[in-house]
Amino acid sequence: MAPSLQLFHPPKPLTHFNRFSSTSSRPASVRCSAAAAPPSKRSYTITLLPGDGIGPEVISVAKDVLVLAGSFEGITYEFRGMLLGGAALDATGVPLPDETLSVSKQSDAVLIGAIGGYKWDKNEKHLKPETGLLQLRSGLQVFANLRPATVFPQLVDASTLKKEVAEVIYFGKPRGFGTNENGQETGFNTEIYSAHEIDRIARLAFEIARKRRGKLCSVDKANVLEASMLWRKIVTELALEYPDVELTHMYVDNAAMQLVSLPETAFATVLDKANPFATVLSAAMLLKYGLGEERAAERIEKAKLVGCKQVGEEILKSVESHILAAAV
Repeated sequence: MAPSLQLFHPPKPLTHFNRFSSTSSRPASVRCSAAAAPPSKRSYTITLLPGDGIGPEVISVAKDVLVLAGSFEGITYEFRGMLLGGAALDATGVPLPDETLSVSKQSDAVLIGAIGGYKWDKNEKHLKPETGLLQLRSGLQVFANLRPATVFPQLVDASTLKKEVAEVIYFGKPRGFGTNENGQETGFNTEIYSAHEIDRIARLAFEIARKRRGKLCSVDKANVLEASMLWRKIVTELALEYPDVELTHMYVDNAAMQLVSLPETAFATVLDKANPFATVLSAAMLLKYGLGEERAAERIEKAKLVGCKQVGEEILKSVESHILAAAV
């Protein structure tokens, strides 16, 4: 799956990063100045949640990359490994132990490996690994999910994108099960946005677009859904505060087709077969957007990405050896 960054407003600044599918444990290079002054010492606490399946392996690689990239910028870390998902179920009987949530809230950032697997598929909903993930998101008040759109040449022809689009509405209420007028069982979920929820996500998108190419595409279904109509209204109004950002709108069905037909020009996905790639890139996002450590993040982003243990070794070598000629 693609790497992602999920942002929220907890009591203390903290960032939550994950790069997995909520239904599967299958996993989703350097910049410095030759004349720069020695970097100041900075230290962060990061909670590591390896989870299930490939999770522990890719988290181990990402941790090593974080340490090495940080060492060139005067950054040190205190890592705290905790249980989540199926691993937590096996050890404690619940998918999200209270201690895991508590430690996560006290950290500067949270890095997650992979959640779920066939072993727990027949569990009741409250005992599924993915429930722990949703509980973590709720407990950390996650409100935005960022995903990098970078096409790596070695992955261009390996897209797993399909023409079908499936949306899951996680937290809207009312939700549940019932019976219709014919006595048949029903299940229902609600898509609902408040103006505040839209504003904070859109504002974050505008701010990131401002630091990149100055272009922002908002995807919705405003031709049919009232929630999307409100979404487009709020985003369009907010655009007035960002005259330097070019805003466009696209319907979600068209966006899905663009993903399928033109992945090189629209968006990109880091694939499961890439193993630690996605987690390493999530670590880079953790540094850049969560901790504000752009130089360390760029060391990772610009490293030569090569498939699982060898990938980690090659990334470490490249992070250490690659230096941009341009001085900051």
